[in-house]
This record gives sequence, structure tokens and C-alpha cells, in this order.
Amino acid sequence: MSGIKSFPYLVDSHAHLDFKDFNKDREEVLVRAEKAGVKVIINAAYDLESSHKAVQLAEQHSFIYASAGIHPHDAGKAAADYSHRLEELSIHPKVVALGEMGLDYYRDRSPRQVQQEVFRKQLRVAIKVNLPVIIHDRDAHEDVLYILEEEGLPAAGGVMHCFSGDYDLAQRVMEMGLDISVAGPVTYSKSAKLASVVSSVPLDRLLLETDAPFLSPVPLRGKRNEPSYVAYVAERVAALRGTTGEKVGRSCLENARRLFGLEL
Repeated sequence: MSGIKSFPYLVDSHAHLDFKDFNKDREEVLVRAEKAGVKVIINAAYDLESSHKAVQLAEQHSFIYASAGIHPHDAGKAAADYSHRLEELSIHPKVVALGEMGLDYYRDRSPRQVQQEVFRKQLRVAIKVNLPVIIHDRDAHEDVLYILEEEGLPAAGGVMHCFSGDYDLAQRVMEMGLDISVAGPVTYSKSAKLASVVSSVPLDRLLLETDAPFLSPVPLRGKRNEPSYVAYVAERVAALRGTTGEKVGRSCLENARRLFGLEL
């Protein structure tokens, strides 16, 4: 663990541990996460195959939980019965959320109309089974808000993962019932807007994540990300809020416990 930060209590509320980037050392990555103080990892799915893989990994490790969902990049390839299959997966005791779901107008890897339809259908499943949702929003703020306003959210709420908007957007999504999650970009030098959000939102509405293997924080930017690096996100959030990494870690872990209905 030399050189890697650690705190007693941390959560990585969004990682992709089933990616091939971890095929050679997945177990070592998990050991490092535990040594860094990570008590919970939510392994987020992006299609039906990854949803099943997330469940399988969660079955093998008590501190890993799974989501099931269709990422907007994969909306155009979703099986015809995806909503039914997600509903079936939602019954599994280690599935604690649906997603990640939403819109991505930056890459546009699926037609926007298809993205919107798949997003809407997943929201309807989440409302039916009352699981929190993990929302992906990149360069699509107004359409994401419009769909959320029309479809609603499950009573269980949800989280806007890897938040990239301003404080006005943060206020709007929190009023809807979504929490705010931040990742490695909060440590970047050109993150003044995000820093302002993080310093202002209530601590009880904030989550930490890595989005591993993507978006490694400073000072590890450019390397493969992994859950242990969430400690650097906690440290930066603490500096912005004038508090300690331990307090941020504990609070965000409690927020994850509440949102995802975890028994810790």
C-alpha cells in the first residue's frame, strides 16, 4: 500500500470491476481496496452480460454489491426483452440498484431517440421494483431532467453518478430525489465548477466513486483506476469542505448504506 492513501471507512459507489482491465489482478485489486479502508463497492453494470457478471462477482465477495442496467452507449444493442430480464435480476439479494442508465450525447454511440426510450423503460422497471437508480448524464442535462420529470423516480431514489454539472443542476436533481456522486475529476486542476458543487452540497447527499478503470484521480491520473484510489477523492472533497477525509469517508459510506439499503 506504499504511497496509497487510506481512511478507516470508505465507499466506492461506482466501479466496473468486470472489465477486462482487471482480468489479470482482480483479486489483488480487491485486497488493496480493503487495505485502503473501502467497506463497500457497488459494481455497476452497463449491459445484460455485465449485469450477470456483476452479480456473480458480488456473490463471491461480501463487500461487493451489484447493479443491473443498460448504459446509453449500449442502448442500441439491447435485447428486445431487456426490461423483463432486468426485472428478473432485480430480485437477486445482491442487486441493490438499476443502472447505470441515462443519456450520453458526448459520444452518441447509440441514437439519441433509442437512448431516451431505453432510459425511460429502465426507470419504469426501477419504479415497479423500487430499487434506486444510477444515472449517467454526459452533455445531456436538459433531456435527462425532462425524462426524469416525466417518468419520475422510484421511492428508493437514486444517484447522479460522476456528476459533471453546475450547482444549479445539482440543486435540481437533489430536489427530484437524487444524490450526487463525485469521482476522480474533482481532483483535476480544471475542475473549478465541480469543486464549487462539492463544497456546497449537503454532505448527507454526497457519494464517492472511482468509475474504475476510468478517471484516475491526481496523482495517479493516466493510470488504470481502481477502488483503493477513492481515498484520493475523499481527501480532495475533505479539503474543499474544510474537514477531514475520515469524516467525508464515514458520511459517504453512511449515505451509500441508506441509498442502497445495505446492512453494514
